[in-house]
Amino acid sequence: MDYDNQKWINIYHTFETIWGYKEFRPPQKEVIHCLLKAQDALIIMPTGGGKSICFQLPALLKKGLTLVISPLVALMENQVNDLKNKQLAVDLLHNEIPRQQRKQTLNKINKQQLRLLYLSPETLLSLPVWNLLIKPHIEINGLILDEAHCLVQWGETFRPSYSRLGAVRDALLKNKPTNQKIAIAAFTATADPKSQNIIKNSLQLKNPQIFSISPYRKNLNLAIKIAWTPRCRHHQLLNFIKQQQKQSGLVYIRSRKDSEKLSQWLQELNYKVAAYHAGLSPIQRREIEDKWLEDQLQFVVCTSAFGLGINKPDVRWIIHYQTPFLLSEYLQEIGRGGRDGKLAKTLTLISEPTGWLDPSDQKRNQYFLQQLQKNYQQAKHYFKQIPQQGNLINLKEEIPKIEIILSLLYRWKKLKWIDPFNYELTSNLSDLNISQISKKSQQESQQMKQYLMTRACRWQYILNAFGFIKEAKNFNCGHCDNCLRK
Repeated sequence: MDYDNQKWINIYHTFETIWGYKEFRPPQKEVIHCLLKAQDALIIMPTGGGKSICFQLPALLKKGLTLVISPLVALMENQVNDLKNKQLAVDLLHNEIPRQQRKQTLNKINKQQLRLLYLSPETLLSLPVWNLLIKPHIEINGLILDEAHCLVQWGETFRPSYSRLGAVRDALLKNKPTNQKIAIAAFTATADPKSQNIIKNSLQLKNPQIFSISPYRKNLNLAIKIAWTPRCRHHQLLNFIKQQQKQSGLVYIRSRKDSEKLSQWLQELNYKVAAYHAGLSPIQRREIEDKWLEDQLQFVVCTSAFGLGINKPDVRWIIHYQTPFLLSEYLQEIGRGGRDGKLAKTLTLISEPTGWLDPSDQKRNQYFLQQLQKNYQQAKHYFKQIPQQGNLINLKEEIPKIEIILSLLYRWKKLKWIDPFNYELTSNLSDLNISQISKKSQQESQQMKQYLMTRACRWQYILNAFGFIKEAKNFNCGHCDNCLRK
């Protein structure tokens, strides 16, 4: 590496002083070096692999401010509180922060007193925050996208602000001194080759270094079981939980209503459990997270809103009471087990393939696809009203769903962002084939279905799906249900 010895001595000294470690795990050192050299990067490392240190350490060593774009308040607070306990110059902004605290944080940014600032895409692109960050005197050295798979999974309709992040760097640099550089790095635990391309293109990464570590975790045992009826599903869930005794775990479910219903049933059976979903208030969510972390709750019945970045090392089991729509979601969620390197069991319950006895899995998938189709059709309905060039904020009153529509058009390569607020259509919208786009979504759901039905090693299937073709060749983990059956 082209850093001299003295610089690496300083890096190691900072690393040991703040975090207490003497050695980096692969590829932490290479990633840190890349970011210190202000190069763009895409980093794919398994859950619990030490991703956050890779961008926190360079941010503390460099002059100026590093912006960390993070999807969830719980995830931000978890990391920021940890860094504040180490007396570091770090803060966060989100819409749940009291006005006085927000004012103090904005003042710290203005006085350049921070090294790291955590915020969501929506907060970054809110006008009061944006108008402060573009001021020439505020030096910004890096833009980190944490949990970058959210850009792929949520960026089209659920969190459309993600689609505008690619225009952020150039818009910031226009207002800064000419010698200022801003590196962009995206971190995630799951990104197949297609998702990697979406991340690279959406963020407009420039010759990024790719660090891709195999998702295989030898301490995670994978198993799938057919639940022939809804009653059978309940029975298998209880059997599995009883086998884990009092150990900490998670039950994943796909809807708010189902999480409440299942949690109530389990509470009646005297389990220490709570339902967790995006419909809860921020205070309720924090309370459940804290109780789970402190083992006051044995497990949580949760939607995908739970667990992202929350560091609980001793999660011994994960059960999917209902299957995720995407394989990347599944891999994220099972990755929350066994972060301490010790054994963790996972089980996914599925309906029998015909759906005659229990059509619930098929209905959920159909509903998800129908919702996507509905969003696409609504977007098409407004196409004639969208001017060739425009400003997102000015159009909001005329077209309430303009942000989602522009996000979809960006993903479909029909639009470019001039800056995070102004766009230009790049081609005629009349040739847009909505049914073709819907077919692609259906193909993505097929990948999860194939995984559930495969008779081959489950880890081999995951390795192939995420582009680790060489590693997958003749691979048998020896501890998934299919390998054990053989």
